[in-house]
Amino acid sequence: MDPLPFLKWLDGTAGSVAIRESTLLYPFIETTHVLTLCLFLGMIALLDFRLLGVGLRGVPVSEVARQLLPWALAGFSLMAASGVLLFYSGPVRAAGNIFFQIKMAMIALTGINALVFHFTIYRRVAVWDCDPTPPLRARLAGFWSILLWSGVVICGRMQAYNWFDKPTR
Repeated sequence: MDPLPFLKWLDGTAGSVAIRESTLLYPFIETTHVLTLCLFLGMIALLDFRLLGVGLRGVPVSEVARQLLPWALAGFSLMAASGVLLFYSGPVRAAGNIFFQIKMAMIALTGINALVFHFTIYRRVAVWDCDPTPPLRARLAGFWSILLWSGVVICGRMQAYNWFDKPTR
Protein backbone atom coordinates (compact mmCIF):
# COMPACT_ATOMS: atom_id res chain seq x y z
CA MET A 1 0.00 0.00 0.00
CA ASP A 2 1.38 3.37 -1.02
CA PRO A 3 1.52 5.79 1.96
CA LEU A 4 2.06 8.86 -0.25
CA PRO A 5 -1.65 9.82 -0.62
CA PHE A 6 -2.06 9.76 3.16
CA LEU A 7 1.15 11.70 3.70
CA LYS A 8 0.06 14.33 1.15
CA TRP A 9 -3.30 14.63 2.88
CA LEU A 10 -1.57 14.96 6.27
CA ASP A 11 0.79 17.56 4.79
CA GLY A 12 -2.19 19.69 3.74
CA THR A 13 -4.05 19.64 7.06
CA ALA A 14 -4.47 22.92 8.92
CA GLY A 15 -2.21 21.82 11.79
CA SER A 16 0.62 20.76 9.52
CA VAL A 17 0.48 24.00 7.56
CA ALA A 18 0.22 26.07 10.76
CA ILE A 19 3.36 24.52 12.26
CA ARG A 20 5.31 24.71 9.01
CA GLU A 21 4.41 28.34 8.29
CA SER A 22 4.60 29.69 11.82
CA THR A 23 7.40 32.08 12.63
CA LEU A 24 7.63 30.87 16.24
CA LEU A 25 5.87 27.51 16.57
CA TYR A 26 8.21 25.41 14.43
CA PRO A 27 11.39 26.80 16.06
CA PHE A 28 9.81 26.29 19.52
CA ILE A 29 8.97 22.65 18.72
CA GLU A 30 12.41 22.04 17.23
CA THR A 31 14.15 23.62 20.24
CA THR A 32 12.03 21.51 22.59
CA HIS A 33 13.00 18.44 20.58
CA VAL A 34 16.73 19.20 20.79
CA LEU A 35 16.70 20.11 24.50
CA THR A 36 14.70 17.05 25.54
CA LEU A 37 16.97 14.92 23.34
CA CYS A 38 19.89 16.28 25.40
CA LEU A 39 18.12 15.45 28.66
CA PHE A 40 17.24 11.95 27.50
CA LEU A 41 20.61 11.12 25.98
CA GLY A 42 22.51 12.54 28.95
CA MET A 43 20.67 10.24 31.33
CA ILE A 44 20.90 7.21 29.04
CA ALA A 45 24.61 7.80 28.37
CA LEU A 46 25.35 7.85 32.10
CA LEU A 47 23.52 4.54 32.54
CA ASP A 48 25.19 3.05 29.46
CA PHE A 49 28.65 4.09 30.67
CA ARG A 50 27.89 2.41 34.00
CA LEU A 51 26.84 -0.73 32.11
CA LEU A 52 30.09 -0.60 30.16
CA GLY A 53 32.01 -0.34 33.43
CA VAL A 54 33.68 2.94 32.50
CA GLY A 55 31.74 5.38 34.68
CA LEU A 56 30.11 5.48 38.12
CA ARG A 57 31.81 2.16 38.90
CA GLY A 58 31.31 2.61 42.65
CA VAL A 59 27.54 3.07 42.35
CA PRO A 60 25.23 0.04 42.04
CA VAL A 61 23.66 -0.24 38.59
CA SER A 62 20.18 -0.43 40.15
CA GLU A 63 20.79 2.90 41.93
CA VAL A 64 21.99 4.57 38.71
CA ALA A 65 18.90 3.25 36.93
CA ARG A 66 16.57 4.30 39.76
CA GLN A 67 17.92 7.85 39.78
CA LEU A 68 18.25 8.40 36.01
CA LEU A 69 15.48 6.45 34.28
CA PRO A 70 12.61 8.73 35.44
CA TRP A 71 14.45 11.71 33.95
CA ALA A 72 15.25 9.74 30.81
CA LEU A 73 11.60 8.72 30.46
CA ALA A 74 10.45 12.33 30.86
CA GLY A 75 13.00 13.49 28.28
CA PHE A 76 12.05 10.69 25.89
CA SER A 77 8.33 11.44 26.20
CA LEU A 78 8.76 15.12 25.36
CA MET A 79 11.33 14.32 22.68
CA ALA A 80 8.96 11.82 21.03
CA ALA A 81 5.98 14.19 21.21
CA SER A 82 7.95 17.05 19.68
CA GLY A 83 9.38 14.66 17.07
CA VAL A 84 5.87 13.64 16.04
CA LEU A 85 4.97 17.33 15.64
CA LEU A 86 8.10 17.93 13.55
CA PHE A 87 7.15 14.99 11.33
CA TYR A 88 3.58 16.31 11.14
CA SER A 89 4.85 19.66 9.88
CA GLY A 90 6.31 18.03 6.76
CA PRO A 91 5.41 14.36 6.47
CA VAL A 92 6.03 13.97 2.72
CA ARG A 93 9.53 15.43 2.92
CA ALA A 94 10.41 13.55 6.12
CA ALA A 95 9.14 10.16 4.94
CA GLY A 96 11.10 10.46 1.69
CA ASN A 97 14.34 11.33 3.48
CA ILE A 98 16.74 8.38 3.73
CA PHE A 99 18.22 9.74 6.97
CA PHE A 100 14.75 9.88 8.53
CA GLN A 101 14.11 6.30 7.47
CA ILE A 102 17.43 5.12 8.94
CA LYS A 103 16.77 7.13 12.11
CA MET A 104 13.38 5.47 12.60
CA ALA A 105 14.92 2.01 12.10
CA MET A 106 17.62 2.82 14.64
CA ILE A 107 15.03 4.05 17.16
CA ALA A 108 13.19 0.75 16.75
CA LEU A 109 16.45 -1.12 17.35
CA THR A 110 17.17 0.93 20.49
CA GLY A 111 13.75 -0.04 21.78
CA ILE A 112 14.43 -3.71 21.10
CA ASN A 113 17.83 -3.41 22.79
CA ALA A 114 16.25 -1.81 25.88
CA LEU A 115 13.48 -4.42 26.07
CA VAL A 116 15.90 -7.31 25.74
CA PHE A 117 18.13 -5.79 28.42
CA HIS A 118 15.32 -5.10 30.89
CA PHE A 119 13.59 -8.46 30.39
CA THR A 120 16.73 -10.61 30.48
CA ILE A 121 20.01 -9.57 32.08
CA TYR A 122 18.57 -6.76 34.25
CA ARG A 123 16.17 -9.19 35.94
CA ARG A 124 19.25 -10.67 37.64
CA VAL A 125 20.84 -7.31 38.51
CA ALA A 126 21.04 -8.26 42.20
CA VAL A 127 23.75 -10.79 41.30
CA TRP A 128 26.03 -8.24 39.58
CA ASP A 129 24.67 -4.89 40.81
CA CYS A 130 27.82 -3.73 42.63
CA ASP A 131 30.39 -5.25 40.27
CA PRO A 132 32.62 -2.50 38.85
CA THR A 133 32.38 -4.24 35.47
CA PRO A 134 28.97 -5.74 34.71
CA PRO A 135 28.54 -9.03 32.81
CA LEU A 136 29.18 -9.13 29.06
CA ARG A 137 25.49 -9.04 28.10
CA ALA A 138 24.96 -5.86 30.15
CA ARG A 139 28.05 -4.29 28.59
CA LEU A 140 26.81 -5.23 25.12
CA ALA A 141 23.43 -3.61 25.84
CA GLY A 142 25.20 -0.41 26.91
CA PHE A 143 27.47 -0.50 23.85
CA TRP A 144 24.59 -1.00 21.41
CA SER A 145 22.58 1.73 23.12
CA ILE A 146 25.38 4.27 22.76
CA LEU A 147 26.09 3.22 19.17
CA LEU A 148 22.46 3.28 18.05
CA TRP A 149 21.57 6.54 19.81
CA SER A 150 24.65 8.16 18.29
CA GLY A 151 23.39 7.03 14.89
CA VAL A 152 19.95 8.47 15.65
CA VAL A 153 21.49 11.86 16.46
CA ILE A 154 23.68 11.81 13.35
CA CYS A 155 20.77 10.85 11.09
CA GLY A 156 18.54 13.45 12.75
CA ARG A 157 21.08 16.12 11.96
CA MET A 158 21.57 14.84 8.41
CA GLN A 159 17.82 15.10 7.77
CA ALA A 160 18.31 18.81 7.21
CA TYR A 161 20.19 18.08 4.02
CA ASN A 162 18.36 16.93 0.92
CA TRP A 163 21.14 15.11 -0.89
CA PHE A 164 19.19 11.89 -1.10
CA ASP A 165 15.57 13.03 -0.83
CA LYS A 166 13.22 11.04 -3.01
CA PRO A 167 11.22 13.24 -5.38
CA THR A 168 7.50 13.27 -4.61
CA ARG A 169 5.16 11.89 -7.22
